[in-house]
Amino acid sequence: MKGKIGLVVGLGVGYVLGSRAGRERYEQIKTQWLKVWNLDPVQQQVTRVQDFAKEKAAAVPQALWDGAVRVVRSASAPGTPGQKLDSAIDTAKDAADDVSDAAGGCGEGCQAGRAEEACRQEQGRLTWSAATGTAPTTAC
Repeated sequence: MKGKIGLVVGLGVGYVLGSRAGRERYEQIKTQWLKVWNLDPVQQQVTRVQDFAKEKAAAVPQALWDGAVRVVRSASAPGTPGQKLDSAIDTAKDAADDVSDAAGGCGEGCQAGRAEEACRQEQGRLTWSAATGTAPTTAC
C-alpha cells in the first residue's frame, strides 16, 4: 500500500514539475489537490498520523538511550572479551527490538508472537479437522 501511494504521489509531483502545459494547468492541478487535501476524511487521517508521530517521537529517544545504556553495561561486565562481545550483541538485538516496538514496528519478538498466533490458528484448524474426521494437511 505504501508503495502504491508513493508511486502516485511521485507521478503527480513529477507531472506537475515537469509539465509543459504551463501555469494554467499547474493552477488547475493545485486547485484539485487542495480540494482533496481539505476533505474531512483526508484531514482525519492527517490528524491520526500527526498524533501517532507525536506519541512515538517521545518514546523512541528514550528506548534508544535505554538500549545504549544496557549495551554499554553488558560490554563492561566481567568476563572474557568473547563473553562480553556475545553479551553486547544479544543486548543490542534486544535493544533494537525495544526501539522497534517503541516506534510501532515489529521486531523479532513481535514477529515470533505473530508466528505463535498463526500456529495457534493452524492448530485450531487441525483440531477442527480432527473433530470432523477430515485429515489435516499441514502441521505447525
